[in-house]
Amino acid sequence: MSFPHWFQPLRRASLIAVAVLLAASVAIAQPALAQDQSRATGYSSSQAGLSASGLQLSEFSLSGSPAPGASASGGGSGEGQYGGGGGEKHSYLHNWAFEAGGGFNAPVGNDTGDAGDPVPVITWGGNFTVGAGLRFSNRISALLEYQFMGDKLPGAFIAEYAADDVTAGNAHINSITGSPVIDLFPKKSNGVYLVGGFGYYHKSTNLQTPELVLSYFGEYYENVTVASFTSNQWGGNAGLGIYHRLGGGMYGSDSGHTEIFAEARYTFIHTPAVTQTNGLGTTELIPVTLGVRF
Repeated sequence: MSFPHWFQPLRRASLIAVAVLLAASVAIAQPALAQDQSRATGYSSSQAGLSASGLQLSEFSLSGSPAPGASASGGGSGEGQYGGGGGEKHSYLHNWAFEAGGGFNAPVGNDTGDAGDPVPVITWGGNFTVGAGLRFSNRISALLEYQFMGDKLPGAFIAEYAADDVTAGNAHINSITGSPVIDLFPKKSNGVYLVGGFGYYHKSTNLQTPELVLSYFGEYYENVTVASFTSNQWGGNAGLGIYHRLGGGMYGSDSGHTEIFAEARYTFIHTPAVTQTNGLGTTELIPVTLGVRF
């Protein structure tokens, strides 16, 4: 067969192959062009100008086809990275845990007064707690908690200082503790958890006496602190809590992370003994706290 006879079919086959490749590249590029409006506008205007000539369109597609392919790949990769990045940020926040709550404190009654008698040196009061930490798994979390407890002093203890005109008093306890939380039912909307903590406690016991105050509104008596016993000690707590997850979701969902809780902990503070100048004996009480954790 002579050269002119077989060259013409080969040329047609080549043009058909180029046209097929062109159609495939355009079809692949369309999703990426639809996702990127600014690039879609540029490509549409370029293709509109070249639609009059199949040869020019072929040349444009062959020379520019890597760019749309790269754009589609890059767009997909960028979208995946963005989505992945968003997912990673979400997972980081997903691992954080926060809480806030308040309640009341009940005395245990095992403390001793200054004379060594079994007189409680702390009575009922209130508490406020905030905390933040990490959720290691569906079952285990660890929080760094700050808690303030303010309690009144019992009348029997105040009576020991009646000779000094002491008529009232209070005890303020500030603490920072590390507290693990163990969820016993991590996939339930209502459940029970164990909680404990160990850390630093600062206790201040204040004795007060009434003092006359003169003001523009007249004369009145106000309790002022005349003596104070302070100490910085290590202490610990342990207890049990119940919760209800808002939204009823599983623990793995965002809605399942927000929960209201109620807990009671036995708290022991090794404050100085009564034989020391700043000591009123060990402190034991049970703070009961209602709050929200998310």
